[in-house]
Formats: sequence, structure tokens, C-alpha cells
Amino acid sequence: MTDITLDQNRDLLLVVDLQNDFCSGGALEVPEGERVVPVINRLIPAFANVGATQDWHPVGHSSFASQHEGKAPFETTEMPYGTQVLWPDHCVQGSRGAAFHDDFQLDACQFIVRKGFRKTIDSYSAFYENDGETTTGLSGYLRERGITRLFMTGLALDFCVFYSALDGRREGFEVVLINDATAAIDLNGSREAALWQMEDKGVVMTESTNILRTVAPEVQGA
Repeated sequence: MTDITLDQNRDLLLVVDLQNDFCSGGALEVPEGERVVPVINRLIPAFANVGATQDWHPVGHSSFASQHEGKAPFETTEMPYGTQVLWPDHCVQGSRGAAFHDDFQLDACQFIVRKGFRKTIDSYSAFYENDGETTTGLSGYLRERGITRLFMTGLALDFCVFYSALDGRREGFEVVLINDATAAIDLNGSREAALWQMEDKGVVMTESTNILRTVAPEVQGA
């Protein structure tokens, strides 16, 4: 992997769902999810533009297995918009689980996109809900600000990061995945499948060191 030089006018670091319920001990724990927090915190000072997404489900959301009799978490069901993985109740609005990880440098974020707040439809992507049509408005916001390249980090690599990366490409943005700033749930090989599909759609893969080496020494040591 070659080093990547940032363009502060057009690049944005997007931190996906760095929330307590996706870290160790959370309701939908990503194995060692919290290990990405210090990596992301080291990256933040290198970017002039930083944003985040936040899973934000109402009580009794339709993607919760608890709302489907006879169904268990990680089974699937059919929704009007297609096949839906059913999850443990997680990231319920206003709960401790929905809050960002305590160590995440949230003050650096210039915006937060909340998703999954409509009770009858889930939302993995930062750009679209799972029907592939209902938008979050993020594309328009980024274009208004002149952002053309997105650096993807956060949780989980094989779901919300994955769908956000693909939809970013669909919307015409350049997308870079920072591998060591993500972690995966990895259901039945979903991590490798996600990486393959992202590469196939033109997502560039890199590591945080390939970015930090190109910035000022004081940022590298942050």
C-alpha cells in the first residue's frame, strides 16, 4: 500500500457508529470494536473535515429480533424492502448503548448523521436507508461543502461501514477504507466478502500509517 497525501479542501474522515453497543460488553458487540478508537483519534487531527454517524433506533424497532415471534438475533426475515438481518435490541435512542464511546474525540466532528430512527426500516448506510431509496441527505451536504473523497472508519466493517462505502461510490465519491480503523462482526465470512465487494466497486484500501506518514510530525504523534 502506498502513502496517501490528504487534500484538506476535499477530504473527509467519516467515523461510522463508534457507539457503546458495538464495543465490548455492548448489546451488539463487534469483537474488540473499541480497539479502533485510539486509531481513529490519531487520525482526526490530520483531517480538516470530520463527521460521524450514529445508529439511533426507537424502542421496538422492526429490525430487533424481539419484535418477531419465534425469531432469534442474527436470523433473517422478509421486510417490504427485502431480506433483513434481525438484531438484538441495540442503540436505542437516549440509551447508554447508543452513546458514542467515551474515549472517542467527538468534539472534532462537524456533523452527526443519525440513522435507523424510522421504526419500520433499518439503516446501515450513512447515505440511504435499507430500501436503497430513502436518503439521509448526506450526499447533498458533502457536495455543498466541496467534499469529494471519503475516508471510512468505524463499526462494523461488514455492515454499516460496508454499505456506507458502497453508497459513497454509488453517489460518485472517491472512497478510501482505513483497514486498521475498522472492525467486523464477521458473520459467516462477511468480513472477507465485504472487502472483496468494496474493492470491486473501486474502494481504495489503506492503513492509518499510510496517511499519518504524510502529515506534520506533531500530528503523527497525536
